[in-house]
Amino acid sequence: MNRAIERFDKYLEVERNSSIHTRAAYKRDLLEFSAFLKSSGVSSSVKDVRENDVKAYVASLHSRLKRSSIARKLSSIRSFFTYLTKKRVIKASPAEFVPVPKVGKFLPTVLTVDEATALVSSPAPPASAKGDAEPLRPAKIGILLRDRAVLELLYSAGVRVSELVALNHLDLDFKAGTLRVMGKGDKERVAYMGSHAAEAIKDYALWTSRFIGKTKADGPLFFGRSGKRLTTRTVQRIVKKYVSVSSIDKRPTPHSLRHTFASHLLD
Repeated sequence: MNRAIERFDKYLEVERNSSIHTRAAYKRDLLEFSAFLKSSGVSSSVKDVRENDVKAYVASLHSRLKRSSIARKLSSIRSFFTYLTKKRVIKASPAEFVPVPKVGKFLPTVLTVDEATALVSSPAPPASAKGDAEPLRPAKIGILLRDRAVLELLYSAGVRVSELVALNHLDLDFKAGTLRVMGKGDKERVAYMGSHAAEAIKDYALWTSRFIGKTKADGPLFFGRSGKRLTTRTVQRIVKKYVSVSSIDKRPTPHSLRHTFASHLLD
């Protein structure tokens, strides 16, 4: 089965133009299914997999995963076997009639304008260190400037986390107030950033040029502590960190800020 999984991954890359993240998710789900079959004594040949084998795997997931996660894994398995039927490797998909776990509708958290403002303002600006306050070190200032720019951009441009961390300097056009982002399926689109986000990015870029060095046009816009491109996990931690120190009671995620952006556009 593993060879068939590799061919499916190549199909996703070449024919479907799927992103690296999408392909990795499919591959992970399918390798887990393959490992389950092996541990259950089922033949590793895709031609020998039966509907009951898929049902048994789905049943084994209920004790440790949410319905939404189970539904996603089953979707990966279905797509895989549908691909095999189209390529005439097998006659019928053993996953076609396996019932999908019902998933309740998830309503993302949407912030009010005041709540969103409170969140993006949470990274205290360097100017706040007055009087007897201990002077902020350059590294700390850089983190505050970066985090402020990240939050401003998530809110004002409505970009996905994966799109944000992939941004390079050449993707921004401050004069037009736009940024070029690579969305799902490697589809390019243009997003608009607010003036506050633009100023926050300029402040952070000025700091990086001073303390990290002049960055290349095709270099990352946001850096992590290691000096490399910021990761999606770090962005999630940034949002969680400032939610905890802000005055809002809700618990938004980066995805929530995207929905907040869309909601405020409609208001």
